[in-house]
Amino acid sequence: MANELKEITAGELHKKILAGEKFTIVDVREPWELNYASLRDERVINLPMSRIGQLYNQAFPDELRSPETEMVVMCHHGVRSANVVLWMMQAGWKNVSSLAGGIAAYAQAVDPQVGWY
Repeated sequence: MANELKEITAGELHKKILAGEKFTIVDVREPWELNYASLRDERVINLPMSRIGQLYNQAFPDELRSPETEMVVMCHHGVRSANVVLWMMQAGWKNVSSLAGGIAAYAQAVDPQVGWY
């Protein structure tokens, strides 16, 4: 069974943030990448893709393991986040989407203050 990738644009994510919606942004970039560009919001957690690759579901904090938990997954350009979202959907999460174009798209379309690399 093929799952279709769910994506959200930088503008759509920005609207969700401004509206104060309750969801989690899972940044799957490696820790060193955060020095170059970071979305500063209390909803963001850093969960490197390398850690997910090692621990699978166990990499996620308990509060994010529910299949109903709403999450937006992001990376640098949207490739890693797309792969993680497809895996998450296969693992049973129902309410996850990938940030199309990653943090680079967010910096370009919404807020250059997040940084570039």
